[in-house]
Formats: sequence, C-alpha cells, structure tokens
Amino acid sequence: MLERHFQKQLQKHLSKAGISFNGSHPHDIQVKNDQLYHRIITQGSLGFGEAYMDGWWDCASLDTLTCKLLQARINKTITSPILMLDAVLGRIFNLQSGKRTYTVGNNHYNTGNDLFQAMLDPLMLYSCASWNNADTLQQAQKNKLRLIFDKLQLKPGMHLLDIGCGWGGAAKFAAEEYGVEVTGITISSEQADLAKHMCKGLPVSIQLQDYRTLESRFDRIYSIGMFEHVGHKNYSTYFQTANRLLAPRGLFLLHTIGGNQPATSTDPWISRYIFPNSMIPSASQVTIAMEPYFLLNNWHILIGDYDRTLLAWHNNIEQHWHTLPQHKYPQRFQRMWRYYLLTCAGAFRARHLQVWQLLLEKRGRP
Repeated sequence: MLERHFQKQLQKHLSKAGISFNGSHPHDIQVKNDQLYHRIITQGSLGFGEAYMDGWWDCASLDTLTCKLLQARINKTITSPILMLDAVLGRIFNLQSGKRTYTVGNNHYNTGNDLFQAMLDPLMLYSCASWNNADTLQQAQKNKLRLIFDKLQLKPGMHLLDIGCGWGGAAKFAAEEYGVEVTGITISSEQADLAKHMCKGLPVSIQLQDYRTLESRFDRIYSIGMFEHVGHKNYSTYFQTANRLLAPRGLFLLHTIGGNQPATSTDPWISRYIFPNSMIPSASQVTIAMEPYFLLNNWHILIGDYDRTLLAWHNNIEQHWHTLPQHKYPQRFQRMWRYYLLTCAGAFRARHLQVWQLLLEKRGRP
C-alpha cells in the first residue's frame, strides 16, 4: 500500500515531464523492483542512480529521460536529505583542499587506462569536442584543440602550461603541430604514466603535481576540463596561481563545464560514483574569482557539442565492453558507466549544463 502511495506521488511529478512508469515510450521508466518508489522518495537522485546500477529499473533512452526531467525541473521538486547535507558540507568545508587533491585522480582517472582507451579518441581527450565540420570523434577533438591553440596565438618556441593534462593528448598535439614546449600536470598517476609514453621524444614534461605548487613562468596557459575539480572555495586561488605563473604578455584559456546558478556541491550520485568532490561553477562564480587577476577577451559557449561527444563515448564503450576484463568491469560497473554518460548527455541537451571557453589576459598586459 505504501509503495502504491509513493508511486502515485512520483507519477504526479513525472507527468509534468511526459514520463510514465512502465509506459510505452523510449524515455519511460520500466520498473523491475517495486521498492524503487520508496528508494527515490527517501534517497533522491542518489537512490535513483543506484537503483539503475542494481537493475531495479531500465529505460531505452536514458539521455532523453534525463533531458525531459531537467527541462521540467523535476530535480527541484524531488529532493532528499542527502542532497541538502551535501550542499551544507560544501559551504562549510573545503572539499578540494590540498589533502584532498588526489581523491578524484585515484577514484576516477585511475579507474583503468584500458577503459578510457576503449572509450576515447586516439589522443584520449576526455572533454567536449568541437563538431563543427566534423563527422568523427577524432576530427572533432582535433577541431577543439585547434580552436584553443589558435585562440592562444601560439608561436614556435613558446613554453605552455597544461593544467590538468590528462593522458597528454593536447600537449602532444601542441608540440607536434605548433612547435611549442609543454609542461603538463595531472593528479592521476595512471594518466601521468600513459602521458609520458604518449609524449615520448617530444618537448613535453609530464608531472604528477597539484597546480598550487608550481613555481615556474609560462608564455601561455590552458586548462581543459580540470576547473570542475577546483571547488568554489579555491576559485580565487586558482586564478591567482594562473596569474602568478603567466608571463606579462601571456594568454590563458580556460575550458570548463558551467552551470546556470552558483553551487557549493554536485549531484550526490556523481560525487559518490564518478567525480568525488567535483563542482560545476556558475558564470558569476567564475567572474568574481577571475576579475582581480585577468581581463576577459572572449567567452565562447559550445552549444550541443558535449551532448554529441558523450554519445560518441557511449557508443565506443558499448562496442568494447566484451574486450575488457569482466572481473574488473562487471555488469554493475557497466550500468554505472552507461548511466553516467547518458544522463550527462541529457543534462547538456537540456542546457542544464554548459561548455565554456574563456580567453583571458593578465591585467596590465600591453
């Protein structure tokens, strides 16, 4: 009786988004365990995601489901104590302090290079591609790099800093295509090892290091998909550090996911299973932290590109699960990864999340 009550309450909310339990549309939720309704009511998005991992429900089009839920703002009407607690903790504690720096590296980016090699393009770029005049993921990612490096006006012999260099693909491309020297830093030991191999023989140095500890000077700085791990309590420190490291005539390009309102925490499911202690900045949070140190030259919004990128990653990994060790990536992990990629695609499609490129220059630059 209680489960039927919970089901009716949830269906009222879902109807606003055109979603039904056990309906006939691809975006409808197919219930496999009747305890699902109680789990959603009491645990919110965390319980919803964990229930999918456990096989309690299925959906033929997870990305469309997520897009519809967010467009109807169902995430604002169905909440949980867990979400409120995370928000409070995010305001009080610095979840991205020096001691916590390597948490996301160990928990996510060290998951396994074989997994990411199966999912990503040959350069292993783990960020939004640029699909303008591109038919393949590989070309779209190269487009993104040329977009960034052309904005930075690279010239041979320049020394670049890559904050959050990943597996070294961007550094490799910059060194080979633009004739520059690159220092790349990452907080993932697995990324660092593969990046060193990928960039072998090139003027590229890969370091396992927190950005706050750097002590050099660079002609150009770029950061692609790393700012999401900085945390709102460290935004000012981040820009102050970039200012300190950048040469007087230098340029800095920041490529990041952005949110539509200020945040001090992230979705509980994403935080627990994918990106611990991550946080999506809002435009106001970025500008307030940036303005004492940089002038804004250009703010470029990539619309539609991350949705398509995530779907390309999803298609790649779905074709390769059978080639990966099942003891390392069991069925529950595969469902977790599918949920991660497709719900994120839906979030970008709903414009719940954005992709920004900010081209910045130091105050006082001639």
